Amino acid sequence: MDVFEAIYGRRSIRSFKPEPFPEEALTRILDAGRWAPSAGNVQPWEFIVVRDGRLKRGLAEAALHQTFIAEAPVVIVVCADLARARSSYGLRGETLYCLQDTAAAVQNMLLAAYALGLGACWVGAFDEKAVKSLLEIPERCRPVAIIPIGYPAERPWKPSRRSLRSILHMEKF
Repeated sequence: MDVFEAIYGRRSIRSFKPEPFPEEALTRILDAGRWAPSAGNVQPWEFIVVRDGRLKRGLAEAALHQTFIAEAPVVIVVCADLARARSSYGLRGETLYCLQDTAAAVQNMLLAAYALGLGACWVGAFDEKAVKSLLEIPERCRPVAIIPIGYPAERPWKPSRRSLRSILHMEKF
């Protein structure tokens, strides 16, 4: 799939068919995340793959009762390894670069899922402490995103976007 087709066609999917998808697709999605750019090539991301129904329900609860998370066959929790980022860039690496880097990994995974005929959603609204406890995430890591993935059971409309003219500034704001 053309990259622009993926960018313009991808939608946040919040309803999934129950059937599993091929393991090879999951591997390709995770690998796409791994190939995201990162500050100084530190690669501070960690990916947790969740298939267990109890854990998926716990993630849905921690994500402010967003029950669609538990419906997806697979959920990926993307974490930032704060210590890894701090070791190269100090406080800025820990508080900014690792978040930018993991965000790039999430976007790569969303586009890869769409290109493979799957649906996904970037979930950022969740109780970090609850997710850390549920998945026994070490203290040095911070959960940044929850990504439920599966075959879409919906076709969301195309959302509106601000015009390029309204957001573009040439050399000065």
